[in-house]
Amino acid sequence: MKGTRRALANQRLRRASAWRLLAADNAPLVLGLLQSLLLDTERRLPTSILSERLAQELELLRTHGFDLPQTAQSYLAQWVAAGYLERSFQSAAAEEDYELSTAAIQAIRFVQGLEDGRTVATESRLSVVMQQLVQLAEQTETDPQIRIAALLRERRRIDAKIEAAKAGKLQTLSPVQAVERAREVIVLADELANDFRRVRDEFQKLNRHLRESVMDSDAGRGQVLQALFNGVDLIAESDAGRTFKAFWRLLTDLEQSAAYEAALEQVMERQFSRSLKREERRFLLSLTRELLNRGGEVHEVLQNFARGLKHFVQSREYLEQKRLSRLLKAAQREALAIKDTVRPIEGIGRDLHLTSATVRSLDQWQLHDPSLDQVEGGIPQCQDAEISLELVGELVAHSEIDFRRLHEHIASLLDERNQISVGDLIEAYPAEQGLGSVVGYLAIGARHGVRSERRERVCWQGLDGVERCARIPCLYFVKRPSDGVE
Repeated sequence: MKGTRRALANQRLRRASAWRLLAADNAPLVLGLLQSLLLDTERRLPTSILSERLAQELELLRTHGFDLPQTAQSYLAQWVAAGYLERSFQSAAAEEDYELSTAAIQAIRFVQGLEDGRTVATESRLSVVMQQLVQLAEQTETDPQIRIAALLRERRRIDAKIEAAKAGKLQTLSPVQAVERAREVIVLADELANDFRRVRDEFQKLNRHLRESVMDSDAGRGQVLQALFNGVDLIAESDAGRTFKAFWRLLTDLEQSAAYEAALEQVMERQFSRSLKREERRFLLSLTRELLNRGGEVHEVLQNFARGLKHFVQSREYLEQKRLSRLLKAAQREALAIKDTVRPIEGIGRDLHLTSATVRSLDQWQLHDPSLDQVEGGIPQCQDAEISLELVGELVAHSEIDFRRLHEHIASLLDERNQISVGDLIEAYPAEQGLGSVVGYLAIGARHGVRSERRERVCWQGLDGVERCARIPCLYFVKRPSDGVE
């Protein structure tokens, strides 16, 4: 009987996404791509970045002889349909995001366990089991005398350690034991971080179940509706919600966080920590931030589900949904009642004009390539032109501001006056380079002139013969007896 029950349970599990991924013909390829793209570094990527990176990986794999005929977008769509990836649209985001499903993470962790070949019965794991069992026995003891005796033994043990420490006799772990203990902590912490994803999935299932309960309730105000109208947060008050809130309080406790950070800093300064791999050290250093980020995501999902469910009920949207549900059930009952008298291909005297639409994901859209519209044809080679030195000088004069000539104009006019403005210069020496001369005077005045608060109007004639005017800051050039021009 037990074998039959297990066989039936395994048959059901075989239809799950994790088992189907492990049993797929291209499982090594898919697992490797999913792990490298969405687990080893970033855990969530927008569509454009993930598609580009996957396309690069596919091209590299094709050069190694792998048969990968489809595009990156096609493979992403297949993996979403198979349950390996989950697609979501964050608020205020420009495109969809992808992340691994819980099933895909389980499959990848299983394969990693096969590759690592970690010893099952390590000293640290056994020590954790024994300590947890002893604590469980002590914390569930109801006899005061037994509890007091256990506490006294613990106090004598601590006193003995204190005396040994005062005498300079300290018992520390060997480097091998310390590295083993650190890696066991990393394994447990990694599993803990992945548990956040399972918690989020539980909230999604709970939210769906509560909405179904609202829809299936035939009474005017069922138990779920009554609780929601009374202001009860059913998702937060569920078993998963209470467990997560308790864990979140512990994670955000300032005293606990400070103690953890201090312990982590001390461990990283120990000599044995240098024997850890670079990835293991990086994981430990970023563990707190990773837990807070993932916990914050779950907390936000929890709040959104709770608010969404309350809005669903308070906005009376569920009433319309229930009306549609009743109509569908009534149509199904009537169809079952006449199924033996009316054949499926028999006419009913009515013509139904059905419409259809092809629904496609935005990820399957292809960007337009402007090179496809490029007109073929060469550029004709230009004949050699006759260029003289005078023409070159004229081109340079019109393309560059002749600051030397402008300085000469300023010095010449200051010989006649003690103070001049840019307008005076333009009036005395018409702008030979048009706007370029005006800009040149302003540049010189910004460095050597005196600026006034008022503005003045200057006019010049461009190369096209059209007169133009502008209002510019009033800049003065002043003659000093010592150095001439300011």
